[in-house]
Amino acid sequence: MFSVYGLPNTAAVFESYLSQNQLQERTPSELGWIFSVYLFVVYLFGLLVGPTFDKYEQELTGGEEYYQIVLTFSIMAGFGASLLNTPAFAAIGHWFDTRRGLAMGFAATGGSVGGIIFPFVLQASLPRFGFAWSMRLLALIFLALAVPAKSVHQDATSPEPKLCINMARRAPLPGHDARAGYLLPILLNAGSVVGRAAPGFVADRIGRFNTIVLTVGLCMVSVFAIWLPACGSWSALLAFAFVFGFASGGNVSLVPACIGQLCDSRDYGRFLSTAMISASFGTLTGIPLGGLLLNLRDPETGWTALILFSGASYIVSLACYIAARVLAVGWCPTAVF
Repeated sequence: MFSVYGLPNTAAVFESYLSQNQLQERTPSELGWIFSVYLFVVYLFGLLVGPTFDKYEQELTGGEEYYQIVLTFSIMAGFGASLLNTPAFAAIGHWFDTRRGLAMGFAATGGSVGGIIFPFVLQASLPRFGFAWSMRLLALIFLALAVPAKSVHQDATSPEPKLCINMARRAPLPGHDARAGYLLPILLNAGSVVGRAAPGFVADRIGRFNTIVLTVGLCMVSVFAIWLPACGSWSALLAFAFVFGFASGGNVSLVPACIGQLCDSRDYGRFLSTAMISASFGTLTGIPLGGLLLNLRDPETGWTALILFSGASYIVSLACYIAARVLAVGWCPTAVF
C-alpha cells in the first residue's frame, strides 16, 4: 500500500514540479491525465490479477515529453502497481474475517504514510538530482518494500480450480505559493493515516457498511461546510485537509472490507477486482474533469465548480451505500452490517 497509493497521494508534488519544468505548456487537465490513467490501470488490470491471486496466491523513467511520462508513469507504473494492489488486499481478505475491517485499515495506512514521506523525499531530491534520478530513487524504495513483503507471505487457503477470466491532490492553490503543494497533501495524508485505521476498528463492532456510510457522509459535510466557504483562508484549508483526509482514508480502507462481507474468502480477489472496475473509470475521468472545471472563466469560478462537483459526487456515493445497506438488511437503523 505504501508503494501503490503513496505515489498518487503525492500527485500534487509531481504536478507542481512538472508544470514548472518539462510540461510548462500543459494545462491542469492534461497533467491530470497522468495520474488518472495510473489509477485507472491499477484498478483495471486488477480484473485479471484478482482471480489469478485467488487461484495461485502470490506465485505469480526519465521522460521529458508528455507522452513519455504518460507511458512510463501512468501505464507501466500503473500496471506494476496493479500487481501489488489487488493481491495485497486479497491476502488480507483470505486471512482475516472477524477483524477484517481493522486489518484492512492498518494495511491501508501504508498509502497515507507514503503520501507523507514521498513529498519530503521529492522536495529534497528533485531540485538536487532532477526528475530522472528522483524516479530511480522511488523505484529503489518500492523494490526494497516489495521483496520483503513477498518473502513473508504464506498461503491462507488451499487451491481450488476456478475459471480465470480491481483525491488526486493538486497544487499550487490560488493565492498560495508552491509550498502549499507540499504541505497540504502531507497534512491530508496525516489525517488519512488515522482515518484508515480507526474506522476499521469501529467497523468490526458496528458494521462495515454502517461505518462507511458515516465516513462518506463526513466527506460530504467537510466539502460543503469547510472547503466551500473557505474562500482562500489558509487555516480553513488546513482544517479541511485534515478532516477530509481522515474521512476519505476511512473510505479507502473500508471498501475492501465491505466487499469481503458480500462473498466467500476464496473468491475475494475476484470480487474485489471486479468492483474496482467501476473505480477505474472514475479515477480515469475525475482528475482531468477537475482540471477542466478549474479553467472555467476565472480561478474563483473554477474552484467553486470543482468543489460543487466533489460534493455532488459524495452525495451520489452516500446514496449508493445507503441503498446497498437497505437492500441487504432493510431500513432497520440498529442492524450491524
